[in-house]
Amino acid sequence: MSILDVQDNIDEILERALQMKKHKDKESKPLTGVILAMIFEKASTRTRVSFEAGMKKMGGDAIFLGKNDLQLGRGETIQDTALVLSRYVDVIMYRAFKSQDIYELAQYATIPVINGLDDKEHPCQVLADFLTIKEKKGTLSGLNFVYVGDGDNNMAHSYMLGCPLVGMNIKIVSPKKYWPKPEYVKKAQQLGDACVEIMENTDSPLKNADVVATDTWVSMGDEQAKKQRLQDFQGYTIDTHLMSQAKNSAIFLHCLPAYYGKEVTKEVAHGPQSVIFDEAENRLWAQMAIISWLLD
Repeated sequence: MSILDVQDNIDEILERALQMKKHKDKESKPLTGVILAMIFEKASTRTRVSFEAGMKKMGGDAIFLGKNDLQLGRGETIQDTALVLSRYVDVIMYRAFKSQDIYELAQYATIPVINGLDDKEHPCQVLADFLTIKEKKGTLSGLNFVYVGDGDNNMAHSYMLGCPLVGMNIKIVSPKKYWPKPEYVKKAQQLGDACVEIMENTDSPLKNADVVATDTWVSMGDEQAKKQRLQDFQGYTIDTHLMSQAKNSAIFLHCLPAYYGKEVTKEVAHGPQSVIFDEAENRLWAQMAIISWLLD
């Protein structure tokens, strides 16, 4: 599942999430008897807990399958895994190293497959972020979204695809060697009338920003290049001085985990403009909405 796979239904999913959150104290078990299989090749805090808790809140259940819990790790094909799991459970969430593995699983599964993250995109996180922005700003359309950091990672890609779909202007501020791949830039520019801008750091990259976001400079899978990356991203830390360039009403997002003093200072991440823990909570409501929408 890419953000593009739900592009015609983003408003519906976000509204469903808002209603679930608003009525969270009301007893409702719409997914009684429904089972979610969660395949994790990459470790996670928020993805695992939000999906598992969300299923239990809706009356269903979730099965955690680490990379050593499946025969995939011993050479069973993705096709056979997909066909077998489809006989046992109702939905699959896959957090993978390679996007092609998710698409192959979805190709052969006879049940819905949710992309919990891959090397190219992180659609569930972006939907949770849009939910957070909508809560705080009341709208998405017309806002100026600025992402600072690694422009060629899964968060930047998903923001680039997602923002034009909801009418948000997006600016990626990144060292040139980490700019998004051209196909993502081209696709983003084709998706709507929103402005899509890619640039290196300047004196005022956050000017007129309504939303400021960043992500770790060293994603899972990039650890061998950590030393070089930390050097390359010097000057791209979001600190109080940089954040002051944004609008006074701007909010700060980070999908977490955060590495303070690297991509962001703790003063910003825990400061008055930060909404990172509301954002983290909204993984729960966004994913509950995605699952219930898929199964309706």
